[in-house]
Amino acid sequence: MVKLEEVPDEDFQAQQQGPKIEEEDDWDTDSESDTSEISDDSYEESLADRIAALADIVPPTYRKRISSAANTTYDWTASGLSFSGKALWVISTSALLLGIPWALAFSEEQQMQEMEREMRMQQGASEVLTGGAQAGEQAAKPAL
Repeated sequence: MVKLEEVPDEDFQAQQQGPKIEEEDDWDTDSESDTSEISDDSYEESLADRIAALADIVPPTYRKRISSAANTTYDWTASGLSFSGKALWVISTSALLLGIPWALAFSEEQQMQEMEREMRMQQGASEVLTGGAQAGEQAAKPAL
C-alpha cells in the first residue's frame, strides 16, 4: 500500500530578502475608496464571446469530431444546394425552349380545329336553309 507524506517547501516558508516596509497597514480598504467606482461597463461580453470561450471546456478530441461533423454537413449541404440549383436551371431553360413553342403550336392547332368546326356548322346550316327552300319550291309547283 502507498503512503502519502507531505513535504514542506523550506524556500516557500522562508522570509524574503530585502528591506521590510512597516507601512503595509496604511492601505485603505473601506467602501469610499476609488476602486468601488470602477465598473465593468467598459467590456460587455457578447454571446459569440461566450460560445468561443466554451471551446476551452470541450476536450480536443471532441472538438475535432464536432468540427469534422460540422464541415461534412456543410460540404454536403453546399454541394446539394449547388446541384439542385444547376438542375433547376436546366429544367427551367428546357421548359422554356421546348414548352413554349409546343404550347403555341398546340393552341394554334386548337384554333384551327375550332375554325373547321364552325365552318362545318355553317355549311350544315346553309344546307338546311337551302334544302328547305328547295323542298318548298317543289311543293309549290303543281304536279303534272
